[in-house]
Amino acid sequence: MEDKTKLLSVKLDLVFKLIFGDQRNTDILASFLKSVLDIPEEEYERITIIDPFVKADYPGDKYGILDVKIHTKSGRVIHTEIQVNPIEEMDERTLYYQSKLVTEQLGIGQNYSLIKKVVSIIITDYAIAQLSESDRYHHQFRYRTGDGVEITDMVELNTLELPKLPREADKTELWNWMRFIQSNDEEELRMLAATSPELRKAVVVLKELSTDERTRMIAEAREKARRDEASRINSAVKRGREEGQREKAIAVARKLLGLNMPIDEIAEATDLSCEEIKALG
Repeated sequence: MEDKTKLLSVKLDLVFKLIFGDQRNTDILASFLKSVLDIPEEEYERITIIDPFVKADYPGDKYGILDVKIHTKSGRVIHTEIQVNPIEEMDERTLYYQSKLVTEQLGIGQNYSLIKKVVSIIITDYAIAQLSESDRYHHQFRYRTGDGVEITDMVELNTLELPKLPREADKTELWNWMRFIQSNDEEELRMLAATSPELRKAVVVLKELSTDERTRMIAEAREKARRDEASRINSAVKRGREEGQREKAIAVARKLLGLNMPIDEIAEATDLSCEEIKALG
């Protein structure tokens, strides 16, 4: 009998980590990285995943984002993560994290020449506000002047926006990987699996994770916690707006009372009740 277990979403941070952040799957990871980055082929001959373990079975501690950090053959540092919800101060957060990846390479007294290139890949399930005028789903950023002269390529940021991915294939390996991350349609995944051995293996790993009861339980618990946190933030923002509007209404009502406007007219103008306005007097 055919297994009809619903596939987990690769966009779940835990699932993403278990597929791309497992040392047994470095062939999957290398294929994905090659589709994004322009670095020498030999760099992928030896990939070491730093801290490949999932530290928390359930949400509620400081490990809120499961990222994947890699060292290539020559020691280049590649960091990749997936973000489902927009993050406030994303620019500052990215700058801080990349700076940390640079500075942690050196011990006291060591020479700057030992620093290796740092590359970040951020996959988002939302359109990045700063890139709203561009339809491209992949952007690469380095230190460049306004007229395009590159100062250094030692620090690089790549953004991949899932909502901008065209529905029709653009004949690139990156499109195939982005669709794998975005889709949970079994027929489409079957077609993607036929495009490369690495994608075939990735689909197999996804199916195995989806049928593992413990993995599904942890992934669903983390996703519930993420939704609850997003709901909490939205509720707090809504309350803040309502409180701000009420404070403005009260300030207007005080001014109108000072002008001896009738209370019923003030109530109509501010949406405050007559009792609330009388209490202000």
